[in-house]
Amino acid sequence: MTYDVLIAGAGPVGLFLACELRLAGLTVLILESSNDPHSPMKRLPFGMRGLNAPTIEAFYRRGMLDSIRMPEQSRDSSGKSIANRAHWQQQQRRPAGHFAGIQFFQDRIDDDSWPYRLPGPAGTSMAVTMARLESVLAARALAMGVEIRRGCGVAALEQADDGVTVQAGDHALHGRWLVGCDGGRSTVRKAAGFGFAGTEPEFTGYSIEVELAGTDSLLPGRHYTPTGMYTFTPPGTIAMVDFDGGAFHRTEPITREHIETVLRRVSGTGISVATVHAAATWTDRAFQATTYRRGRVLLAGDAAHIHSPPRRAGPQPRPWRRDEPGLEARRDHPGRSSGRPARQL
Repeated sequence: MTYDVLIAGAGPVGLFLACELRLAGLTVLILESSNDPHSPMKRLPFGMRGLNAPTIEAFYRRGMLDSIRMPEQSRDSSGKSIANRAHWQQQQRRPAGHFAGIQFFQDRIDDDSWPYRLPGPAGTSMAVTMARLESVLAARALAMGVEIRRGCGVAALEQADDGVTVQAGDHALHGRWLVGCDGGRSTVRKAAGFGFAGTEPEFTGYSIEVELAGTDSLLPGRHYTPTGMYTFTPPGTIAMVDFDGGAFHRTEPITREHIETVLRRVSGTGISVATVHAAATWTDRAFQATTYRRGRVLLAGDAAHIHSPPRRAGPQPRPWRRDEPGLEARRDHPGRSSGRPARQL
């Protein structure tokens, strides 16, 4: 079978794009390398993402806001009621973003005065976990007839004038078009020979959930120090950056001893880490594809551009949602025999 569109990656970008393509009557297959869509980093506290106004409006137009919206409270594994809020939402004043690291707050923003936005019921801010967002989008995609294969990521590809053949697991699969939505380390981007230009990192960032042996020396909130920056929400949610040139990111296991050493250096305290429950690293590496299309292969989301989470203008998701509607709108019906090429992005 030849699909109209193959999509690499079953994250929010790939899932929403698949739904949009199905609205046009195209056959779509999503290939996802991971067997299990669940991850601790997609749930609270670090899985929460603030959606920007264009994202919210796009979901509203598709009738999805009620499904995506997080309830105010939920229950943890012990049955205890907890607030569905990320660590950055639990400060006394709700952060709205930052400019060059200078924090500004939601109560200082008057979105009624925005001159280039039509008023409507969608609102301008909303937060949701990646786990909930992907779950809703996956259910919608399946209901619309999208085929999703997990544990079957794209390993290689070959282009022809009329389509693309990909190797995924033990299968050779054919599509008229291939869209790489497979993240910042995109296999599709590398295999298709896209240029990826940008700047190398200055720091390693850490998102950690730990049990601390005493927290008196750590002050809640965001703090800048001579050696880095940290944000602490009791009892043990910490985001911090260590200006090591990105040297540690993805090079070694994230151990309790390493986290304790970095936290002490960044915070300037003698704090002790007793247990690590979840940990991930990231950097301020910033790169963008030199083009979003090569032949019959296109890129979207983090496959097309990556940057540090703290460098975005406010607690909003990476700009994956701004790519996807453009891809759908500009495809010029790639699965149909109009004889016209899809327009360049």
